[in-house]
Amino acid sequence: MKKILVIGGNGQLGNCFRKIAPDFEDRYEFTFTDSDEIDVTNRGSVEDFFYDYRPDYCINASAYTAVDLAETESEKAFAVNADGVANLAESCAEYNCTLIHISTDYVFDGDTNISYSEDDFTNPQGVYGASKRKGEEFALDINPKTIVIRTSWLYSEFNKNFVKTMLNLFSTKEELGIVSDQFGQPTNANDLAEAVMNIIESDHKTYGIFHFSNQPETTWFGFASKIAEFSDSKVKLNPITTEQFPTPAKRPKRSTMSLDKIEKYYGIEPKHWENSLEECIEILTKEQK
Repeated sequence: MKKILVIGGNGQLGNCFRKIAPDFEDRYEFTFTDSDEIDVTNRGSVEDFFYDYRPDYCINASAYTAVDLAETESEKAFAVNADGVANLAESCAEYNCTLIHISTDYVFDGDTNISYSEDDFTNPQGVYGASKRKGEEFALDINPKTIVIRTSWLYSEFNKNFVKTMLNLFSTKEELGIVSDQFGQPTNANDLAEAVMNIIESDHKTYGIFHFSNQPETTWFGFASKIAEFSDSKVKLNPITTEQFPTPAKRPKRSTMSLDKIEKYYGIEPKHWENSLEECIEILTKEQK
């Protein structure tokens, strides 16, 4: 039986893997870890765990994701998102393990009107994006059996995310201003977890960088509007510009990614983001009852 190690098992994506793991229990043995069990920034911690467990697949769903805080905590962001990935890649290479590393659309500057392909030039505008890009480079350089998956605007029924934040605000606010000039692809983390498992199940592995998200693009305002619609909220949403909502870290204006490559090599056709969002809202609504 093949072994799958999920780093960041208590995070948003990690919980999505926990949710679907029983569907694969006849073929894979899952182990979920958090920072108490594996400190990715500590080479010895990673080495010891790999020596004992010897996984066939390592899914790195851990990351420093505080985009704005990273601007003042750059050392911590790079320790987790870059050096930590290097540690995982070194152990994966040593034990012939496939590393599936989750990255982000924030590696791009967003200064374009077309969708980014996997081969397009990266130019992160903040510490978070720069640290994630460095992690990509380490993973690909160190371990030949590496698959980097860039995703965007991740949400689910688990942990903190934009959807749950909006739902909480809708219950306390009558009116909200939402940025309407940043474009991206909202992605249900459950869909990402399923895509990763499709890749693992594939008989013919292609390594390198792939993009995965739901489709097509929208804005934060468009995203929030659908959250309100699907949750039957009466909140009034007002479109605002990026300049009206300044943040410490600069966000890409349009970080839309092309999804052709993952469909070509793995037959994965991402869902429409509105359909996946509606499924998530239904789950969250049931939990509240």
